[in-house]
Amino acid sequence: MSAEETVEQAERADLSDLVRDRMAELGKGVRTIADATVDPENPDAGPQYKRGTLDNLINNRGVKPPTEAQLRGLQAALDVPLVALQRAASAQFFGYVSERWGGGAKHRLFIARIEEFSERELDKLDQMADIMLRRDGDEAQR
Repeated sequence: MSAEETVEQAERADLSDLVRDRMAELGKGVRTIADATVDPENPDAGPQYKRGTLDNLINNRGVKPPTEAQLRGLQAALDVPLVALQRAASAQFFGYVSERWGGGAKHRLFIARIEEFSERELDKLDQMADIMLRRDGDEAQR
């Protein structure tokens, strides 16, 4: 891979964080996930990521923006909505607004200027979203 083809280190890490966090939730390692990144639209192509490339992605170093086939492979391996992967990749590699998935991907928050929030502030936003969802659910049952 030439220097022109790689992004040495993206300023944002939305996709890297999403993939790394989901791997931790699943309790699966890099090799297992890499082997499972098979694009369901073209399974004969095999895994879309090699272990080293996936390791670089989750550590946000020296990777190109993913192809649609790679995103579909990540979707298959991680059981994450494709749209979440697409938006995280768009945010990391092209600077578009990101979203934060929380609660095991039960809900999501769209957050403009996410990079201006600390992890503590983002956790508080997740908690507020949970409170709102529970409150709305309680009102619907009345």
